[in-house]
Amino acid sequence: MNCPTCGNPIQGSFCSHCGTPVQPPPPPAYPVPPAYTAPPFAHIPRVPRHVQTLGILWCVYGLYRAAAGIFAVLFLMGISTPSFFGGYGSRGNPFLPFAPVMGGLAAVAGVFILLSSCLAFVTGFSLIQRKPWGRTLAIVAAILSLIKLPIGTALGIYTLWVLAPSLSGPAYDAIADHT
Repeated sequence: MNCPTCGNPIQGSFCSHCGTPVQPPPPPAYPVPPAYTAPPFAHIPRVPRHVQTLGILWCVYGLYRAAAGIFAVLFLMGISTPSFFGGYGSRGNPFLPFAPVMGGLAAVAGVFILLSSCLAFVTGFSLIQRKPWGRTLAIVAAILSLIKLPIGTALGIYTLWVLAPSLSGPAYDAIADHT
């Protein structure tokens, strides 16, 4: 700010060159916009905001895996029967030479799918109930589900985004039920 009388720069309420008292400029006539306020959910850390949703999604994923597994096992068991394809079953159809093996494959697939759907259910239950070991189990299940395109991959990435960062450990321990 410069002195209105002599034009020299002012460093206080009086001009150091001519001694003229200087009034501070009046406040602006337009209203000052309010300061930015964060959305109401921004103060809640990531883990408490998402752990319930993760638990529900893991339970739904377990149900999806169980339903898909039952369908796959029934289909593989059907291929291994002679009456499949309207009488052109495993022994009468030249296009299905390995159809008798499908029954054994169905049993192995059924056990694997049962175990993976149980893992998803237990993961969802542990997150919903806020079990102390739920975060570790969810991270392991998320890594295992990454290869199951596209739903398992999406759920695995979401789980790792919420629970894998180093700050997520103390945040999960704060909301865990240690009883």
